[in-house]
Amino acid sequence: MRIVFIGTGEIGVPTLRALLDSEHEVVGIVTQPDKPVGREQRIEAPPIKKGITRSGGFQTPKAFGAGKPPPLEVLQPAKIKDPQTIEEIRRLTTDVIVVVAYGQILPRDVLEIPRLACLNLHASILPRWRGAAPVQAAIAAGDCETGITVMHMDEGLDTGDILLQRSVEILPNDTGGSLHDRLAQIAPETLLESLRLLAAGNAPRIPQDNARATYAPKLKREHGQIDWSESAEAIDRKIRAYNPWPSAFMKVDRQNLKIFSASVVDLNGQPGEVLRSDEDLIVATGKDALSLAEVQLEGKRRMSAAEFLRGHRALILRPD
Repeated sequence: MRIVFIGTGEIGVPTLRALLDSEHEVVGIVTQPDKPVGREQRIEAPPIKKGITRSGGFQTPKAFGAGKPPPLEVLQPAKIKDPQTIEEIRRLTTDVIVVVAYGQILPRDVLEIPRLACLNLHASILPRWRGAAPVQAAIAAGDCETGITVMHMDEGLDTGDILLQRSVEILPNDTGGSLHDRLAQIAPETLLESLRLLAAGNAPRIPQDNARATYAPKLKREHGQIDWSESAEAIDRKIRAYNPWPSAFMKVDRQNLKIFSASVVDLNGQPGEVLRSDEDLIVATGKDALSLAEVQLEGKRRMSAAEFLRGHRALILRPD
């Protein structure tokens, strides 16, 4: 089948690679524009674009010869609803549009372009955790499992009929980063199986139960600020969920101290109170306390809490 791939995030790169290596023909790619990144505001391509260029170190022999750029049309519109962009996608005469972590809602004019279907791969077991941050939401909520859902897209936010789902267990030490990577690895075969069902004419369309839907809104940096009145267990889940982004943090002498890992300890105190700061950095919560393990002060490298304490004993800890 002729496929247009629409995606931006790193989670979609293995799926794009699988499509390029498959019997299907990827006739075009739509991704977000290059954007300034980091303190130096250096212009960088989105992960999907990096994945199909020599600078990204990703080449697929079936798709193009060694040392040559891929013969794929790459569109990077600011808004996919732009009429010119819609016409460019329509010109590719696609059978299926595949969407993975694109970052924009597709308008009806795009959804109606493919001959067979417009499929979206979403990183949760829908209808649980519709929205922009399902991986982090699942960990933070203490879910036991999550997965990949392939759905027939409609104009709603992750509301389309379900075609196929694959589940994975959320491990006790999973972070947002590790779970993201495991989901990225199961996504390709989940999509390829969905395409086989579609080609055979027996792809399911299972309506979602809207009454069971939950939402995972887009995360911002400020969402990482720790509320010490919560239980140590809940804060620990958020620390893991927000690693590596947006990162959980506390205030240390008016600076942000990012926390990448911690453990629950059986101590008590006033929420936010530093209970121990010699070799261990332990902070009281609404229930029990947290012993911080790996941290990073603004402008510094990541280090153990013990190393941080050795180098910053003069700092007064002022958790918010």
